[in-house]
Amino acid sequence: MPDKHILPLDRTLHGTHESMPEVRTVVHLHGLEVKPESDGYPEAWFTNGYAQTGPCFEREVYCYPNHQRATTLWYHDHAIGITRLNVYAGLAGMYIIRDEEERALGLPSGKYEIPLVIQDRSFNCDGSLFYPSQPDNPPPGTPFPSITPGVAGDVILVNGKIWPHLDVEPRKYRFRVLNGSNQRFYTIRLEGDLPFLQIGSDGGLLQKPVELTSLTIGPAERADLIMDFSMLPVGANVTMTNTARAPFDFGAPPDPETTGLIMQFRVIEPTGPDTSIVPGFLSPIRRFKECEASRIRDITLDVTLDRFQRLVFQHNKSSFIDRITEDPYLGDVEIWRIINAGLAYHPIHVHLVQFQILDRIPIDVDAYNTTGQIVYTGEPEPPAPNEAGWKDTVQATPGYITRIIMRFAPYTGRYVYHCHILEHEDYDMMRPFIVREKPCKCKQLDKDCKEPYSCCDCE
Repeated sequence: MPDKHILPLDRTLHGTHESMPEVRTVVHLHGLEVKPESDGYPEAWFTNGYAQTGPCFEREVYCYPNHQRATTLWYHDHAIGITRLNVYAGLAGMYIIRDEEERALGLPSGKYEIPLVIQDRSFNCDGSLFYPSQPDNPPPGTPFPSITPGVAGDVILVNGKIWPHLDVEPRKYRFRVLNGSNQRFYTIRLEGDLPFLQIGSDGGLLQKPVELTSLTIGPAERADLIMDFSMLPVGANVTMTNTARAPFDFGAPPDPETTGLIMQFRVIEPTGPDTSIVPGFLSPIRRFKECEASRIRDITLDVTLDRFQRLVFQHNKSSFIDRITEDPYLGDVEIWRIINAGLAYHPIHVHLVQFQILDRIPIDVDAYNTTGQIVYTGEPEPPAPNEAGWKDTVQATPGYITRIIMRFAPYTGRYVYHCHILEHEDYDMMRPFIVREKPCKCKQLDKDCKEPYSCCDCE
């Protein structure tokens, strides 16, 4: 790692002041159930050779147990105040967990299973990365460089290549798709509205395949897709397109000649028979019941202005450095109501856990923003079938309360939750939470109790 950052660094954000090194990093394995000292806490950063370390740094070598369902995860930088820059500069990659249950299904594998990391970028004339130094039309007195509310590039990359093509045989392929962009959502379609199957999401396989002709995927979300090219003649070309606006879903529509294009598939001669299958049942998913929840918490998505009249994004009107307010007990199930009374979709990510989406309920935005009162304007809307599995990132819809349910396990300690629009995360839509050990009544009453947790569970 160099001493000087290759992208413009705003020194006004928390954790980026002049005495801090410009280039710092800490890896977060997104979606993994992992102890806090190996989670990539934003203030556990380090510099080249660990010459300098952050206030929460604990260990050089992280331990990844991989004790969870087969799934598509990804790893990326998580250093406080510069996550948006480090990920944009390239510090991200795919991480796949496999197991025997998944292998036994007979899904496409080997060279017919391909990761697709979709990102947007902009470039200078010399081919170097371009990242804006200030927002468009910055207020007077805005620092230089200064963080922007979000960055949408004008070029789409897949696996690091600009608008690539892939030669495919007339057969089924499994594509593990990751939206690795800072801000941009993608609504993926195949030219001609060819159907495809989604078989998995953030936390692994769905219970059943879901047939789609389009898929909207937010930053940090993953989608496990089956695309069948067997109905196409050799020599056919099929383009994967994007129709999502940026910011999603009220900003500018994509240019059909640039940001509306993702990649192209070119059908070539087959090299052998397709023996892969897609079973009608993939994997059992045990659904949480609302009665299992010991607590319901409200998580608001807020926007305010700083002293330079720049937008600041927050949860519960609090910054990252404010005191911890979310402190579930180990093993407890909680429901979080994510309240979005703004204009934009926010992809909300919770560390440590995989959760389930309960529903989205429309609310009167004017009433909420004026009085803080929640007035429902419609019935709860259940998650779409392709959202009905395990998730670690959820699209919080504007004008809705998005309800998620999760069990805080298997570790105690300090973690974070945040918006995965990385410019929002850096300023300042990220909050710490702490998972506490559950107090044991029998331990308090009987000092000879050898298994306090199981005693409490029985009680």
